[in-house]
Amino acid sequence: MRHLLLPVLLLSSSLLAQQGTIPVTDNLVVEGIPALPASIADEVRTYTEGRGASFSDWHPQRREMIISTRFGNSNQLHRVLMPGGARAQITFFAETVGGATYEPNAGSYFLFTKDQGGNEFGQIFRFDVDGGRTTLLTDGGRSQNGGMVWSRDGKRIAYGSTTRNGKDRDIRLMDPVDPATDKVLCENSGGGWGVSDWSPDDKQLLMGEYISVNESRIHLLDAGTGKRTRILPAKDERTTYRAICFAPDGKGIFLTSNKGSEFNRLCHYDLGTKKLTVLTPDIPWDVASTDLSKDGSKLAFTTNENGLSRLYILHTGTLRYEAVEGLPVSIIGGLKWTADGRVLGLTLSTYDSSSDAYSYDLDTRKLTRWTESESGGMDVSGLREPELITWPSFDKRTISGFLYRPHAKFTGKRPVIISIHGGPEGQSRPGFQGRNNYYLNELGAAMIYPNVRGSSGFGKTFLDLDNGYQREESVKDIGALLDWIATQPDLDADRILVMGGSYGGYMTLAVSVHYADRIRCAIDIVGISNFNTFLKNTEDYRRDLRRVEYGDERDPKMAAFLEKISPLNHTEKITKPLFIIQGGNDPRVPASEAVQMKDRIQAQGGTVWFLMANDEGHGFRKKGNQDYQFYAMVQFMREFLLE
Repeated sequence: MRHLLLPVLLLSSSLLAQQGTIPVTDNLVVEGIPALPASIADEVRTYTEGRGASFSDWHPQRREMIISTRFGNSNQLHRVLMPGGARAQITFFAETVGGATYEPNAGSYFLFTKDQGGNEFGQIFRFDVDGGRTTLLTDGGRSQNGGMVWSRDGKRIAYGSTTRNGKDRDIRLMDPVDPATDKVLCENSGGGWGVSDWSPDDKQLLMGEYISVNESRIHLLDAGTGKRTRILPAKDERTTYRAICFAPDGKGIFLTSNKGSEFNRLCHYDLGTKKLTVLTPDIPWDVASTDLSKDGSKLAFTTNENGLSRLYILHTGTLRYEAVEGLPVSIIGGLKWTADGRVLGLTLSTYDSSSDAYSYDLDTRKLTRWTESESGGMDVSGLREPELITWPSFDKRTISGFLYRPHAKFTGKRPVIISIHGGPEGQSRPGFQGRNNYYLNELGAAMIYPNVRGSSGFGKTFLDLDNGYQREESVKDIGALLDWIATQPDLDADRILVMGGSYGGYMTLAVSVHYADRIRCAIDIVGISNFNTFLKNTEDYRRDLRRVEYGDERDPKMAAFLEKISPLNHTEKITKPLFIIQGGNDPRVPASEAVQMKDRIQAQGGTVWFLMANDEGHGFRKKGNQDYQFYAMVQFMREFLLE
């Protein structure tokens, strides 16, 4: 199937040079964007050809791993037999493939998920190692399926699915060898349900219910009858209880909770005595990724400390933990123990190196790099370590972010790109910037990644500060950042671009409304332009979850407020050039949000560039589309930020 990828790869540089301009492929909708000179492709090539890799799973019987990386137009699964070994591609699809999970006994097959055109209606597939055959296991329609968790005997999976009505996420069981065994175990109401673990005797499932970023619950589910029993909290309370796994003896569970704390701490809950014990009381940060060894003796976990990761090992027999020392300053994820519990697989990235797959040997305390992803020729030697910066906002609250300064070869006041994360409960972390390093190294721009109120990683109080009627207070945090930039001797307050994706796209549009006189231009990527139309048109399984954050538009008072603050209703104030980028299949922020914004600005005679990829969803994942977007963004910056 490898040949199927060739038509959507980029044209060669020599052909582009012959044509003089970069061609617009049939899948792209382009309005207002001038013909892009072919020379851009050559100028940025070393920044678009790099790649990263992420650890996915260990083979259950051999010390080899499956990783995800890109060699064609989209991320696919590859097998790596040893550290530094060749990456042997094993899936060949036009669409991006989700992470793999091996059948846990013999490793004769693995499961993965894949959607169509970024629509996020993920389907589960089985890949048979002998013969390389792929089999679709779920309905293949407009349902969302995923979160597969293996039973302890390795014969069944439990997973979440919206097959029943497209809105509610039920829990289903299946023997992946025989898809006809698929059945509903538990019908649920809402889209926030998922399985975390099976009990040691395979008689119960540990299930989580997500209400909002600051409220979640834990249930036990009888694997035979489907009976659901809520265990935490005993009655409704606005607290997080996030299930991790059963304790080795099956008499308790491990979880994270912000009960009595600003942060999600690692806890143990005794199912008999109903006693909740905090295991990390001295760590004032959120516990992030976790994995329990197969024998139950060790629980690896990471914490998110001002955006950076720290790795710990908890010994379940004593419930004591120790920090893993000697690791590079980095962002860590994707934890998974080998079957013997001696080696931990993980994904690690730093500010000057893209993500790669690693292993950590608990006996030798040695970190080993399994993949070394190509930089595409990018010179990373001049990259400067990001700086944690803070500034006071309108209410004297301290807001923070990360400042990436441009290459030292640039002198004088530098233009600034403010990049706002989505979520809104997301968090900007000091990782590798990939192709964005072009802005630092070649355009000489500084980049600031703010964590405005409502961002995760800074405690539950900070998370709540932008909810409901406080929505525009996060926009004021960017106004305060503009004030801070004006005080910096090496930053140019007269040349500022603001951009962001998803909720960050809304923030970009809102900043364009409120601070048009203080920015040069803006780039909105899959952003919300009107909260009421967004809540009406987002996919059913997401709507109630988003109402908790943004407000319930069925309440007339809230609907009026959301209408008042929506950028779509203030386009006359957007007086600076705007670039709108959208995926045609976006299930989260529908394309209608971008189209209505574009149409309104065009009707008023404003400057707007518009790019939509009809084969993408909530952001571009295919390299060909990513490249055209990048070329256009570089040209936009040259015309409106740098000149």
